[in-house]
Amino acid sequence: MATFVETPRGKWKARIRKFGVPEQSKTFKRKTDAEAWARQIESQIERGVWRDTSEADRTTLREALHRYEREVTPKKRGGQNTDRSNLRLLRSERIAALTVGRIASSDLARLRDQWTRDGLKPSTIRRRMVTLSHVFTIASKEWGMGSLANPVRNVRLAPENNARDRRVSEHEINAICASSGRSSALESFVRLAVETAARRGELTNLCWRDVHLDGRTIHLEKTKNGKPRDVPLSPFAIEILWKLRKRGVKADNKVLCWARGDSATQAFNRARDRARKTYLEKCEESGQVPDSSFLRDLHLHDLRHEATSRLASLFAIHELTKITGHSDTKMLLRYYHPLATDLANRFLQVKRMRPRRDSNARPAA
Repeated sequence: MATFVETPRGKWKARIRKFGVPEQSKTFKRKTDAEAWARQIESQIERGVWRDTSEADRTTLREALHRYEREVTPKKRGGQNTDRSNLRLLRSERIAALTVGRIASSDLARLRDQWTRDGLKPSTIRRRMVTLSHVFTIASKEWGMGSLANPVRNVRLAPENNARDRRVSEHEINAICASSGRSSALESFVRLAVETAARRGELTNLCWRDVHLDGRTIHLEKTKNGKPRDVPLSPFAIEILWKLRKRGVKADNKVLCWARGDSATQAFNRARDRARKTYLEKCEESGQVPDSSFLRDLHLHDLRHEATSRLASLFAIHELTKITGHSDTKMLLRYYHPLATDLANRFLQVKRMRPRRDSNARPAA
């Protein structure tokens, strides 16, 4: 039975008490609104479709984002820094003051449009929305908000166009390694990345106990998709690891010196910029016109693209997926960028193309 009480501020509080159901109450400006809400809730209880929304109605999005960062983010294998950055930015939005039960798809659509006007790329907006969507999913499944709908699912997102086909030349790799300064770790990192196609975090987390030089493999325990894998080592990769081993094993058993992947990225960017500056100075001294693309638009992750493209000439696609760790062939092909000249050179291995044999043709008399 529902009861209605007028508050000292002139509002109306509806209260519903039913056996086997937690007490429900909500305050409205008008009594008619309170009566309509009470009828709706009582009808849902009688039909057995009622779901408790009290937790969603009193938890703000900002509180949910804080809880997600405390309980969910630390359990993720990779991308924790990106996750925390997205959560921090979402908490700074005005929408974070709303309770999660009140947030609608239209609210998120306006937020998407605001980010677009601010100049954010579609891939950045998508990553933020993916994080927000997972917050709603966890709240619904694990935080006692079973009736909470996920409003992100009804928000249209612009398609991503962030596929890269940047190949890294050997000249660029040598220039970056030469500009690494006293840090030999960066040179080792760059060379190993090109030889193994391992991700940044996989290499920075690599420990000596997972390096098997006699078997010519490394075991990558912490991977992006959570599936450990073994990666074969080229003769050059083995040579690099032997040199690192001779320098001694550190207390943390790490092969490389960085505790976080971000440190490797920063070191790479600094070396790339120094190499570009040195290259321009040499061109000016010799009167040579510099190559505008040399060391330009070059990211650390492009080393994985380059490695995949090189390994593709040695291994079949089903073998290559085991090396790179791609579970989806479609994603693997985004990392394979063969040079047209390399493909053309394969024609030199045959004298002429074989004509297709027609099974219905009769032999000449």
